[in-house]
Amino acid sequence: MGHSRFRNNPICGYLASGRHADGTVVRMERIGAVLIDIDGVLTVSWKPLPGAVEAMERLRAAGLPLALVTNNTSRTRAVIAERLTGAGFPVEADDILTAPAVTAAYLREHYPDARCLLLNSGDVSDDLGGVALLDEGDGGEPDVVVLGGAGDEFTYAALNRAFRELQRGARLVAMHRNLYWRTSQGLDLDTGAFLLGLERAARVEAQITGKPAEAFFATALARLDVTASEALMVGDDIESDVLAAQRSGITGVLVKTGKYLPQTHEAADGTPDHVLDSFADLPALLEI
Repeated sequence: MGHSRFRNNPICGYLASGRHADGTVVRMERIGAVLIDIDGVLTVSWKPLPGAVEAMERLRAAGLPLALVTNNTSRTRAVIAERLTGAGFPVEADDILTAPAVTAAYLREHYPDARCLLLNSGDVSDDLGGVALLDEGDGGEPDVVVLGGAGDEFTYAALNRAFRELQRGARLVAMHRNLYWRTSQGLDLDTGAFLLGLERAARVEAQITGKPAEAFFATALARLDVTASEALMVGDDIESDVLAAQRSGITGVLVKTGKYLPQTHEAADGTPDHVLDSFADLPALLEI
């Protein structure tokens, strides 16, 4: 992208400062937009985390453009927006970019007219427009096996069918590689735990469409019309949210909520640009 339409906007001319984990003081580039994960950052089991609504309101009041970027695969953009607004967050469906929506665009581009076998927990068909999905129980042979979010639907029979289709030659597309996610009951297994087994058993490699795929972040930047150096990503997953964003040139901010675990942070292959206790601390980081 050449010139951002936010580059000369005074309300977006913030310089955010902070410290690395080693205490080093850092200064950031001017921020033109903020990318925000939802689960574990704004909410847990759709209940707002302390101070999250107020922090979002301060971002809105400052006029800072934002996008909610999520690997949530159980609800459509419209439903997610409804849940968030019901919890007090000032957001709209157009603010939300989901892994299913990006997956649909990928399938339409790379596998037009392909028959897709979808294994996913939740109905996201409204975000999969233009994708030919096999009906449940359809015995037809799919061209592509698509994995969404894990849940009770990930039975032995369902996974074994996916395995057999991959052996037959079907391509494998996964919306994300998340190993687990945070609920009000604790950490629950997610798709990545099953995806690794399918890849090893079928000797294939999945194409990932959601975070941490570079294309996912590129889509978000394009929607906000900012360059990577002007954007900031806030997430609770150090690998899929923060380090992945940094590899795309986006400033990465890790929050110690949701799925955050100290041992995962310490074992990570990289260092976040900033570490905050929670999303509630973001306005102070951005000096707004």
